[in-house]
Amino acid sequence: MNDFAITGLLLVSLLLILGSGVWVGLTLTGVAWLAVTLFSSRPAGDAMAVTVWGSSSSWTLTALPLFVWMGEILFRTRLSADMFKGLSPWVQSLPGRLLHTNVIGCTIFAAVSGSSAAACATIGKMTLPELSQRGYPEHMVIGTLSGSSTLGLLIPPSIITIVYGVAAEVSISKLFIAGVFPGILLAALFSGYIIFWALRHPEQVPAAERSYSLREKLSASGSLIPVVVLILSVLGSIYAGIATATEAAAVGVVGSMVISGLQGSLNWATFRDALMGATRLYCMIALILAGAAFLTLSMGYVGLPRHLAEWIATLGLSQPQLIFALACFFILLGCFLDGISMVVLTMGVLMPTVNAAGIDPIWFGIFVVLVVEMAQITPPVGFNLFVLQGMTGKQLTWIAKVTMPMFFLMCLAVALIYIFPDIVSWLPRQMGQ
Repeated sequence: MNDFAITGLLLVSLLLILGSGVWVGLTLTGVAWLAVTLFSSRPAGDAMAVTVWGSSSSWTLTALPLFVWMGEILFRTRLSADMFKGLSPWVQSLPGRLLHTNVIGCTIFAAVSGSSAAACATIGKMTLPELSQRGYPEHMVIGTLSGSSTLGLLIPPSIITIVYGVAAEVSISKLFIAGVFPGILLAALFSGYIIFWALRHPEQVPAAERSYSLREKLSASGSLIPVVVLILSVLGSIYAGIATATEAAAVGVVGSMVISGLQGSLNWATFRDALMGATRLYCMIALILAGAAFLTLSMGYVGLPRHLAEWIATLGLSQPQLIFALACFFILLGCFLDGISMVVLTMGVLMPTVNAAGIDPIWFGIFVVLVVEMAQITPPVGFNLFVLQGMTGKQLTWIAKVTMPMFFLMCLAVALIYIFPDIVSWLPRQMGQ
């Protein structure tokens, strides 16, 4: 059979198994088993056992459950309420006023959770009723929250960044640091859009509640100091080379427990719920990673990645054309798959092509995360859209419509990091010096 026939058969198998309701991780394992059994002389059982164990026992991967656990602990604290109280006095004088709490709140929470859906649910739980009660337009409240919550995927410690680092065999510490400036850039674009909208529609922005003195602003922000210290400790230890990503994650877990204890939120029930929540999420991710590792190996046995890379090479695409084609591919794929599945399914096939095109794998990782962020707010499988639908009761299509400006701002961010690659690569280069 030729490559197209093999690819078609495996894609049909993938869709059929997924459509029958089988978990993503088991689906990937099943398709890999078919590929090895039908199109290779290798023993499928031995290959699967070795690969699954090897992918699951990676020391690098230890950072993932620890960061997930840190996010789960902080999810059960008063962090969202404290952030709204601490941030609102500072943004009263900006055009758009309290709408900026969505962007800044999600940016801060992203730096402690690593999850887009968690940022959306946690910050939305606080800002949606507060902003609606104060008379802010519903489409701006929901749209800015939906877009801003995707920062959970980009700003370290990002779960999907760890997944990419493991799949592409790239330094997770450098990926974390590489995501800092693009994350700040994207947050600035979101806030810039709010300012632009507010200047065009001043009549739709409620008046400032009152003016705050500097002393009052600092006093209101006091509750945010422990979280900021935690973020700086985790990222600073990685950047300074004091700790690996895994060691920094352990520091983050201990720090989040201390913060939770100081707030009075840490008890046996919240500890158990956080631990079980982290365990469930990580088991799901680990199963997907194990299945993807076996699928990647099976594709190598069949020879599809090599043939694909050779085919792309024959197309004679320039680097910008390749980046544009990959962006469209990931956005389309994101209409049907979640971000983690997208990354683990494609990296084994795409990385040889990316390396051959001379694209920096660190830069490509941030590019992939940005494009996956777009997929989080594109129907029909935009996770953030589902979270907001559950919280607001609005139609999915309406939420997608009001989120569209954020989608285009993400496209602009991708263009900017391509034109100015140092936005991504400058900080990682400093780590190596």
